[in-house]
Amino acid sequence: MMKKKSVSARKASLVLFLCQMISALDVPLDSKLLEELSQPPTITQQSPKDYIVDPRENIVIQCEAKGKPPPSFSWTRNGTHFDIDKDAQVTMKPNSGTLVINIMNGGKAEAYEGVYQCTARNERGAAISNNIVIRPSRSPLWTKEKLEPNHVREGDSLVLHCRPPVGLPPPIIFWMDNAFQRLPQSERVSQGLNGDLYFSNVQPEDTREDYICYARFNHTQTIQQKQPISVKVFSTKPVTERQPVLLTPTGSTSTKVELRGNVLLLECIAAGLPTPVIRWIKEGGELPANRTFFENFKKTLKIIDVSEADSGNYKCIARNRLGSAHHVISVTVKAAPYWITAPRNLVLSPGEDGTLICRANGNPKPNISWLANGVPIAIAPEDPSRKVDGDTIIFSHVQERSSSVYQCNASNEYGYLLANAFVNVLAEPPRILTPANKLYQVIADSPALLDCAYFGSPKPEIEWFKGVKGSILRGNEYVFHDNGTLEIPVAQKDSTGTYTCVARNELGKIQNEVHLEVKDPTMIIKQPEYKVIQRYGQVSFECVIKHDSTLLPTIIWLKDNDELPDDERFLVGKDNLTIMNVTDKDDGTYTCIVNTTLDSVSASAVLTVVAAPPTPAIIYARPNPPFDLELTGQLERSVELSWIPGDENNSPITNFVIEYEDGLHEPGVWHYQTEVPGTQTTVQLKLSPYVNYSFRVIAVNEIGRSQPSEPSEQYLTKSANPDENPSNVQGIGSEPDNLVITWESLKGFQSNGPGLQYKVSWRQKDVDDEWTSVIVANVSKYIVSGTPTFVPYEIKVQALNDLGYAPEPSEVIGHSGEDLPMVAPGNVQVHVINSTLAKVHWDTVPLKTVRGHLQGYKVYYWKVQSLSIRSRRHVEKKILTFRGNKTFGMLPGLEPYSSYKLNVRVVNGKGEGPASPDKVFKTPEGVPSSPSFLRITNPTLDSLTLEWGSPTHPNGVLTSYILKFQPINNTHELGPLVEIRIPANESSLILKNLNYSTRYKFYFNAQTSVGSGSQITEEAITIMDEGKMAGILHPAVGAGKAMASRQVDIATQGWFIGLMCAVALLILILLIVCFIRRNKGGKYPVKEKEDAHADPEIQPMKEDDGTFGEYSDAEDHKPLKKGSRTPSDRTVKKEDSDDSLVDYGEGVNGQFNEDGSFIGQYSGKKEKEPAEGNESSEAPSPVNAMNSFV
Repeated sequence: MMKKKSVSARKASLVLFLCQMISALDVPLDSKLLEELSQPPTITQQSPKDYIVDPRENIVIQCEAKGKPPPSFSWTRNGTHFDIDKDAQVTMKPNSGTLVINIMNGGKAEAYEGVYQCTARNERGAAISNNIVIRPSRSPLWTKEKLEPNHVREGDSLVLHCRPPVGLPPPIIFWMDNAFQRLPQSERVSQGLNGDLYFSNVQPEDTREDYICYARFNHTQTIQQKQPISVKVFSTKPVTERQPVLLTPTGSTSTKVELRGNVLLLECIAAGLPTPVIRWIKEGGELPANRTFFENFKKTLKIIDVSEADSGNYKCIARNRLGSAHHVISVTVKAAPYWITAPRNLVLSPGEDGTLICRANGNPKPNISWLANGVPIAIAPEDPSRKVDGDTIIFSHVQERSSSVYQCNASNEYGYLLANAFVNVLAEPPRILTPANKLYQVIADSPALLDCAYFGSPKPEIEWFKGVKGSILRGNEYVFHDNGTLEIPVAQKDSTGTYTCVARNELGKIQNEVHLEVKDPTMIIKQPEYKVIQRYGQVSFECVIKHDSTLLPTIIWLKDNDELPDDERFLVGKDNLTIMNVTDKDDGTYTCIVNTTLDSVSASAVLTVVAAPPTPAIIYARPNPPFDLELTGQLERSVELSWIPGDENNSPITNFVIEYEDGLHEPGVWHYQTEVPGTQTTVQLKLSPYVNYSFRVIAVNEIGRSQPSEPSEQYLTKSANPDENPSNVQGIGSEPDNLVITWESLKGFQSNGPGLQYKVSWRQKDVDDEWTSVIVANVSKYIVSGTPTFVPYEIKVQALNDLGYAPEPSEVIGHSGEDLPMVAPGNVQVHVINSTLAKVHWDTVPLKTVRGHLQGYKVYYWKVQSLSIRSRRHVEKKILTFRGNKTFGMLPGLEPYSSYKLNVRVVNGKGEGPASPDKVFKTPEGVPSSPSFLRITNPTLDSLTLEWGSPTHPNGVLTSYILKFQPINNTHELGPLVEIRIPANESSLILKNLNYSTRYKFYFNAQTSVGSGSQITEEAITIMDEGKMAGILHPAVGAGKAMASRQVDIATQGWFIGLMCAVALLILILLIVCFIRRNKGGKYPVKEKEDAHADPEIQPMKEDDGTFGEYSDAEDHKPLKKGSRTPSDRTVKKEDSDDSLVDYGEGVNGQFNEDGSFIGQYSGKKEKEPAEGNESSEAPSPVNAMNSFV
C-alpha cells in the first residue's frame, strides 16, 4: 500500500492523475483497455430543462449515458416511477434512455405534460438528468372583437393595441398592411415591446384602414392575424405643438428585475409635437461600454449579459423644443445559480483520499444539497470513507465499494443547477499502450521523442533504460515528460539503439521496448551557382547531394518558386538541370529541393540571360567571393581586416563592401560597416566596445554583387563607459500633477557594456532648487508625480553601465501636466459689419491662468431667434477656433435680421476654460429670399389669379412685392413688360384686361427696406374665346381681321381639328354625289329644267344615241356668268366671292333629295359639277383664316 499523505499534498497528485484518467476514458487510446475498465454512469446528452414540444409531432425526450458496464435507464414522471411498459404510446430506444411518445398515431400531447427525470444506473452508481418540464406549444386564435375606427386629430398621439393571444412560447409581433408589407416605422411611429403600435403624433398620411397586427408562433409555424384597425386623421389649422408626455411606461418611476446573463430591455416611448428625441443615462454611473445598444430609434435601451453591477436607476429623457419629460426605472439584477466550481469526476486508488467540491453563487445565495446515486445523501447508504462538509465531500481511505455517482444541486427562487460527478475507485496494474518494438527515426542533431503511453491505478512510476541490461537514464541530456514520453533534445549517431520503458505500481510491473535510429542529415555538397549565359546558348546547374544510405531522396527543381515550364528544352538529370537553347524568358531563380522522409534541404542560383555579341563574346559574370579573411592589429576601438579577392570574371571589381555581425546582441544579422575601392584589399575598421564582431566581404562589379565571403574569426571588444546618451528627451505631463519624461533608448551595441541603465534628473526651472535624480533600468519612460500644474522643468537623461557613466547630457526644457484654464476672456465686444458678418473682440487672459500651452480661443455663437419670424427652433451652436494669442475674429455666415448670442473661451492642451458671459447682438435687415411659391389659377378669357407664399427667410420687414409680366407669342418673342407693386400683407392678386388665349410670363419677388430679393418665375395662358372662334365658319372679312389681331395659333385646338374632319367628310359626300351623277343613266329632273331653259353655251344632250351628253373640257372650266346665281336670303356680291357654299344648299330653293343628289334651282347658269365648283371656290377657308393669324 502507498504511504498515507496529507489531503493537501494528495490533491496535487490527484489533479495530474485525474487528468490522465479522464483523457484515457474520454479519448480512448486503446479500445481493449477501455472495454476492461469499470466506470460509473455519466449523462452525455439530455433534453433541455424547459422543453416546449410541437403538439402535432412525436415527443422525443433525450437521455443518453455512458459507463462500464453499460447503464440501464428508468424514468420518473411528476416525482413517481413512470412505467413505460404500461403505455402503448411510449417506447424507449434500444441501448439508450431516450423516450419516444407517439403523438402522430393517436396520442395527445396534452396528456403527457409534466416533469420527467431520467436515471442511468450500473453496478458502480446512478446518474440522474435534470428535471425536464414537457409542455406542448400553443398558438390560440385571436378573440373576436369589434374594432371601431380611430378618429384622431392631426398632431395628437395614438396607441394601436395588439393584445395578442397568450401562446407558448410567446409569439413574435409585427404590423403589416393588407398587401403583407411591413408598415414603415420611424422616430415618430414605432412598435413597443408589448407589440402595440405607438404614434408620437399622427400626420394625415397615417390615415389608412389596414393596420393589422400579426402574431407568429414559431414552434407551430403559424401566423395569427388581428382584425384590421382603421385610423382616420382629421386636420385642424394651425396644428398645436405639444411638449413630450411618456406613453410608456406611465408615471415617473417604475421597477424591473432581470436575471444575470440575460438581456436587459428598457423602453420609453413619448408623445409630443415635434417628435421627441429619447436619451438614456444611468444615475451615478456610466452605461456599460461594449454591452450597451440602442434599438427602435433609441426608444429601447438594450444591455446584454447583465450582471449585478448593472443594477441601478436608469433614466430616459424625452425632449423636443417645447420641453422634456423623464422616467426613472429602478433595475435590480438577480441571479439564478451559476457555477463557481462544479464538481468533477474523481478517480482514486484504494486507500487514497480525495474531495468533491461544489460551489455556486446567485442572488439570493443558492442552497447547496448533495445526493448519492440520485438519493438525498442524508438517507443514502452510509459510507465510512465519506464526510459531507457543506459544499464539500471529503473522502478518506476509499475502497472499491466507495464508487458512486454524486449529484450536487444548487437552487434558489430563480432556478437550479444539477451536476453529476462520480467517484471511481480502481485497482489496476500498469498497462503500456504504446505498441511494442515501435521504430523511431530522426536526423542527427534534432530532437527525438520516444512514447510510453501508460495507464494504471495507483498511477504507475515510469523509468527508461537503454539496451536490454542498461542502467536507468538520468541527467540533463534527457527530458522526462509526465505522459511517459522520453525526449532526447539533441540526438546523435550514438543515440541509436533500443530503449526500454518500465511502468510499475504496487499491483504490478510492465515494460515495453522501442527502437531509435539516428540518420545522417541530407546535404547539398555542390550547389547550383550564378550563371550569365548568352541568348540561344546552353546552361547547366549542378545539385550534388550527400544523404544517409538508408533514406531515399527525391530532387525537385523549381523556377521562381514554381514548377519548371513544360518545355523539352529543360532536361533534369540525376544531379543537374540543363537548359537548351536559352531564351530571355528563362531568366530567373532556379532552386534545387532535396526531400527525404525525415528532412529537406534546398539551394538556389540566378540565371541571367544576355544578348549574344556580334563577335565571340567574353562571358561576364559577378565576381567570385573574396576569401582568406584575416584580422590583425586588434585594438580596443579598431582592427585591420585583409582579404584576397576572388576571380573578377572578366568584369573589374569596382569596390568591396564590408559587413559585420554582432554575435553578442544580434547573432545572425549582418550590418553594413563600410566599403572601399576595388583596388584595396585591407581596411582599418572602427569598433564599438562590448561587441562580438565577425566580418565578411562582398565584391562588386558592373554585373552585380558576389556571394558573401566566409565570415572572419570573431573579435570581442572590451566593455567601456557609454559614449552617448539617449536622444529625443522630452518632458510632457499627462496629468495636472505629474511630469512624464521619455527618451529613445540606446541600441544594443551602443551600450558599450553590460548593465545598461539611465540616470534621470530634473528640477524646476527658474527656481533655486537642487537636481532630483533616479536611476532606472533599460526603459524609455519615467513619471514624476506630485508636481505643480504646468511649470517648466529642466530635464536630462544620462546613460550608464557596469563600467560607468556616459558624458554629461545636455538639458532640455519640459513642462508638467496641463489643467483646464481658470478664467474666461473679458471685455467681449461685437461689431456688426453687415447683415451676415460680425467681428468679435476680447481681451487676452493672463498667461498664468491658462495653466497650459495656449492654443487659441474658441468663439461659440448661436442664433436665438429671427426678428421677423417669432418662432423658436432647435439651437445649433457653431464654433470658430482662432489659433494663437489672438484678440479678435470674424463671424461669417450669419442670418440677417436675427438675434444672436456668443461667448468666448480660452483653449490649452487640456481643453477649454470657462465661457465668458453670453453677449447678445443683432444683425441688420438684408434682402429677402424668393417667395416660397407662386401659383396661377382660375384662368378666364381676360384674367388670371395669382397666389403666393411669403419668403422662407424674410431677412427683415417686408415692404412690398414686385410683380412683372409680359406676353409671349408663338415664336417665343416677349412683349412689353408691365410692373406692379403689391402691399406686403397681400397673398393673392387677380390680373384683368388680359388678352385671351395668350401666354404670359411672370416675375415675382419681395422687398425689404434694403432692397429686392431673388425672384421666382412662372408662366400661364388665358383661355380661348370659343364664341368668336365659331364665327370663323362664316366668310366675313371683318371677323377675319378681328381674329388676326389676337395672334392665336388655332391649328392645335381641339375644336379646329373637329371642324377640319367635318369639312373633309362633306367634300367626300360631294365627290360621291358627283360620281353617281356621272355614271347613272336616264333623265333627271334637272335635265328637264335645263332643256326648258336652254343656254347657248351648253351643248344639248343627244337622246337618240342612248348616251348622256357630257360637258366638254373647255366648257367645264369656263367662268360662271355674272348674276347667274339663284338669289338667296344672303346676297353675295361678285367681288366678295366667285362661288360660295350658298350655291350648294344655302339658297331658298336648294335642297338634297333622298339619295343625296343635289336638286337645287339653276336660274340661267351653267351647271357645274360639285367637285369642280369646290375647286374653283375662293371663299376663305377655315385653314386660310387661321393661317392669317400667324
